[in-house]
Amino acid sequence: MTSTVPASLFRTNGSSALQAVFLDMDGTLVDTEGFWWDAEVEVFADLGHRLDEAWRDVVVGGPMTRSAGYLIESTGADITLDELTVLLNEKFEQRIDRGVPMMPGAERLLAELARHSIPTALVSASHRRIIDRVLASLGRDRFTLTVAGDEVVRTKPHPEPYLTAARGVGADPALCAVIEDTATGVAAAEAAGCRVVAVPSVAPIAATPGRVVVRSLEEVDVPFLRTLISGI
Repeated sequence: MTSTVPASLFRTNGSSALQAVFLDMDGTLVDTEGFWWDAEVEVFADLGHRLDEAWRDVVVGGPMTRSAGYLIESTGADITLDELTVLLNEKFEQRIDRGVPMMPGAERLLAELARHSIPTALVSASHRRIIDRVLASLGRDRFTLTVAGDEVVRTKPHPEPYLTAARGVGADPALCAVIEDTATGVAAAEAAGCRVVAVPSVAPIAATPGRVVVRSLEEVDVPFLRTLISGI
């Protein structure tokens, strides 16, 4: 896809060096994908509905509106999308307030990116109120900027979140590496023209040209990410 980021914002040093790294939040940096599903199960139980475990793969990684809308349609629950969004966010916040576990390798990778002074952005489909609570555990100073799902017109799988991140750090999307755990996030990053490292958390993701799949962040470091870009 052709980038919509103004060329004047790109770094134009003529090299193919890694310019920035963008990371998803839930399931990538913090082990919270299960938190969302638990919140959905609990809310719908309160409404008198039981969620099918098979639906978990459908809603994982998607924007709140898509996931919530799918569950309303699938269950026939008598609730509006706006009402459900409020309930889900409240249940999720209750869980993250009790502590947010980081994914294996996340702490080390963030520290390494900081040591190398590589611009780093957190790009999530979660709303700003959720991101800010998680950042209290992750550390705001670790990110050059953060992009929330309710701060863009079109969230993942649309490329807008990653194009927004590239614009924010003044980087060419083609020279940025994205780390994602879901097919929805991978689709967004690839549509933005970024190089992608997939770390599947719930559903499997296949490797393709331009996309590397690893088992955990423990396999990812700065030299590895630089190799992705230099191989273009």
